[in-house]
Amino acid sequence: MIDGDRSPAVRAVCVLAPLAAALAHLGPAATWLPGPRRRWLPALAGRGRPDHVALTFDDGPDPVSTPLFLDALDALGVRATFFVLGGRVARCPDVARETVRRGHELAVHGWAHDRPWLPSPGRDARELFRAAYAVADVTGRWPRWYRPPYGILTSGRWAAARRAGLRPVLWTAWGRDWTPHATPASVRRTAAADLRGGGTLLLHDTDHASAPDSWRATLGALPEIVADCRAAGLALGPLAGHATAGTGAAALTGATPATASAGAV
Repeated sequence: MIDGDRSPAVRAVCVLAPLAAALAHLGPAATWLPGPRRRWLPALAGRGRPDHVALTFDDGPDPVSTPLFLDALDALGVRATFFVLGGRVARCPDVARETVRRGHELAVHGWAHDRPWLPSPGRDARELFRAAYAVADVTGRWPRWYRPPYGILTSGRWAAARRAGLRPVLWTAWGRDWTPHATPASVRRTAAADLRGGGTLLLHDTDHASAPDSWRATLGALPEIVADCRAAGLALGPLAGHATAGTGAAALTGATPATASAGAV
């Protein structure tokens, strides 16, 4: 009788334990939802100075498309934050260095552009540190910001970012510029729908994880997006000039490059 009574409970545990683990792993990824994020987690959404817009690009560097964005930004007199993939930096270190030389900021987008459906905290930590070291090797200093691929912040990635002394930042507006049907007009229109003073705009300087040649729509939209912001009295720049004082990675996480390096795995 006792064994029979226990059997259903054991079976329930066997069923529910994996579900609980999956919820603990993926639950924080609900921060991907833009409405709740903007309302309840403004720092994660990238809210900053009300007279400023943070211009950010994901997925590079790319030897073909990224230099064209650098030229366009030079012509517009704008600097930005590039969330780079560590694997791409390893393949294109000269492009990454040129991005920094032209006054832009490099931040961490992970090592590869993958979706973390299964829990793997050890892998998350290793790959995040590996990407951060790739950025540090190019810039000469430890990076400040982290944006996971697809904006999916699992519990493992939250923990890895904290250990690495990186501040997670997502976005308040995007251009939806990764789709095969994106045009300069659609990118501009989509970005304008949610972009306000103090916001962070997500764009892409490469089609590494997007539809082929989709970056051309972004490049074509860039002058108009900049003009729209300036017409509204908003300055554009990197996240380094966007966040308020005291919101750097060390202030938020308690980690510094020294302690982060010591915790690398």
